[in-house]
Amino acid sequence: MAEAKKIIENRRAKHEYHILDSYEAGIALEGMEVKSLRQGNVSLQDSYAKVENGQIFLYDAHISPYNNADTRKYNPKRKRQLLLHKKEIRRLLGKTQQSGFTLIPTRMYFNEKGMAKVLLAIAKGKQLYDKREDLKKEDLRREVAAAMKERNK
Repeated sequence: MAEAKKIIENRRAKHEYHILDSYEAGIALEGMEVKSLRQGNVSLQDSYAKVENGQIFLYDAHISPYNNADTRKYNPKRKRQLLLHKKEIRRLLGKTQQSGFTLIPTRMYFNEKGMAKVLLAIAKGKQLYDKREDLKKEDLRREVAAAMKERNK
């Protein structure tokens, strides 16, 4: 069985948010958007998801137009429907209505069958002191790794 092909990862999400839970969702795309994704022309920076009228939509995900397509009426930041089961959408709606929680896309990839998928995370924004603490932990981890490497020489 083939592995999933990663298109893009929102690395900033782990720095800006506490990731609590994640869900895999399909995404409704136009034909040229799929071709553009295969070329890796996408940005998830500042994108988020929101539940509206029992459906879930992805906002501000920038998918650049495909080079060989007619792009006169194309909007690269249009809202795109995400495909989840109704039960999952209701669960996400309940969790995001709590204060401070939001839905952010952390990864976009093609699964084994070639379908475009988005990994949505329920997240809570970090405070400045949380970010500093994470940076200290990462620096400490790097120092320990470097010391272990030096010791094992």
